[in-house]
This record gives sequence, C-alpha cells and structure tokens, in this order.
Amino acid sequence: MHRLVAALCRRAAGVVSALVAAIAGAAVSAPAAAEGPYPAKPVTFVIPAPPGGLTDQLGRVLADRLSERLGQRVLVDNRGGAGGNLATEFVARAAPDGYTLLMGTQGTHVANQYLYKSLKFDPTKDFIPVHTLLSISTGLVLKADRPYRTLKDLVAYARQNPGKLSMASAGNGTSSHLMSELFQRAAGIKLLHVPYKGSTPALTDLLSGQVDLSLDFPASTLPYIQAGNLRALAVTGPVREPLLPDVPTMVEAGYPDVQAIAWLGMFVPAGTPRPVVDRLQAEVSRTLQEPDVVATIRRLGGNAFNLDSAAFAAFIQSEHDKWKTIIEQSGARLD
Repeated sequence: MHRLVAALCRRAAGVVSALVAAIAGAAVSAPAAAEGPYPAKPVTFVIPAPPGGLTDQLGRVLADRLSERLGQRVLVDNRGGAGGNLATEFVARAAPDGYTLLMGTQGTHVANQYLYKSLKFDPTKDFIPVHTLLSISTGLVLKADRPYRTLKDLVAYARQNPGKLSMASAGNGTSSHLMSELFQRAAGIKLLHVPYKGSTPALTDLLSGQVDLSLDFPASTLPYIQAGNLRALAVTGPVREPLLPDVPTMVEAGYPDVQAIAWLGMFVPAGTPRPVVDRLQAEVSRTLQEPDVVATIRRLGGNAFNLDSAAFAAFIQSEHDKWKTIIEQSGARLD
C-alpha cells in the first residue's frame, strides 16, 4: 500500500512539473507570438550624412517606399560626422533584429579603415550587406577656356609638366580624391592635389580658375557644362553617364584601369536573422525597379544599383582590393 501511494505521488509530481514547464514556456513565447512576423514595429534607417544631400534624399525616398512595402514606418535617422563613422558605429552596436538599418557607403565600408588609424567597428565582421542602392560616376572637368580638348591632350601636358596642373577634390580621402589618385597612377602623371571642405567650394574655385581640374558628380557640373563654362573630358564609370552621353569613359579614352564608382548600399548588424535579411533584400530590389524611383535616382545623378546580398559582399571585397593600395600609396590620412 505504501509503495502504491508513493508511486501515485511521484506521478502527480511529474504531472505538476510538466504543467509548470508548459506554463513557463508559454509565458516566454507569448511576446514572440504576439510580435508576429517581421516587422512588427517601426524600423530605423540610419543615414551617415546630414539632411539635404544626395545620400539623405535617396534615404528618404527609400524609407517612404519601404514603409509601404513592409507595412511599418521606416524612420530616417541622420547621423553625420567623421566620414560616416559615427552612424556606422551606432548601427554596429544595435540589436541584430532588423529594426536598425544603415545606409553604408564606399567610405564607411571600404576606404575609412585605411584612412583612420582605428575604428570602433569592423566594417566586414560587424555587418551583413543587404543590397546595393545606387552607383554614381564622377566626371573629369575643367574650365572650358583651357586648351585641352581630350583626355590625351591633358595627359600629354601633365607628363611634361608634373605638378603644374591642380586637381580639386571635396577633401582628403573623399571619392573625388581617391579617384583622381587612381587616374594619376594609371596615366603616369602627377597632379597637385587641392583638397576642399566639400564639393561646392571646389566647384566655385574651378569656375573662377583658381584650380585647373576636378572630378565631380555629373549632377553638380551638368548646368555649367550645358552653359559652356566647363568641359567634361571623361567619366570614371564602366559605361557612359546618362547625363553626359557624349562624354567617353576613361576606358574609351585609353585608360582601361580607371573604372570607379561611388556607391551606396543597405547594411544590417551581423547576427541579423537570415529571413529578415532576405525580406529586406527582396523589398529593396523591388523598390529599385519602380519607374519613379529610377527617375529619382537619375535626377540625383546616379543609377539604380541592383546587387543582392551575396553579390554585394563580393563587390565590396573587390573594392577593398582596389582602394587599399591606392590609399596607402597616396599617403592620405584622416586622423
């Protein structure tokens, strides 16, 4: 009899334990079940630039469209400064849950690790590339009254007169600076680098004749080219720029090693679940194919850049291979 009672007690204890575990498990899983499929709340899209510029304008267009596609608001958070490092570090430290996105750039995910002595994030290990967004060429421009009609004319003079032609850039380590270094290396010439604090003052001095040349985005220089104030000799992209269809690429002008673009892409913190990355990737790809989004990107002087996560990662590696040597040889530093 005692044995029977003991057995019944043990069985009852087991049932109670199972019930307690089930209740506890239900309590733990309740929030996740209540949260539902991603996204279940607003998403933040961090832009590494202040409001108003190309990066911010594109970010806001994408945020609006993704809000519609995801069914949750996508909020823009502008965090400019330190070449995009402040925004990038912020997202690297964010929870890897898909609710904090980053618009990364050629600077934040390639060049900056060679331009700054130390970063508080690893652009490769701390992020997953989701999708490319935009690519943009730069155009080599000079004042229209200068005697150089073609790129070969300019290179011939520069070879005979090293350091006499000045090349303006938007600042040390910017895409305009690094692309000019790439061009000089390929052409075997030496130009005098004149860094400015942004492309606007560089363009102002180019128009006034204070500097000889500049590599700038076609959207910025097009009005002056059309007005006859500037002449474009070549563009750095792999194909001709739609805004400047009569201007050859560097490859067409005889410099096959000068192919370079500035670019923007979406990133999430490392550890973000793959289904979330796949959802974002799919929605960004669809958004970039919308005709009015393509038109907006063209208005900003760029081209829709449609590489998925895997292709984007491979492209970033090729960018490291290209720019690491150029930056180290140029001696450019930002700290």
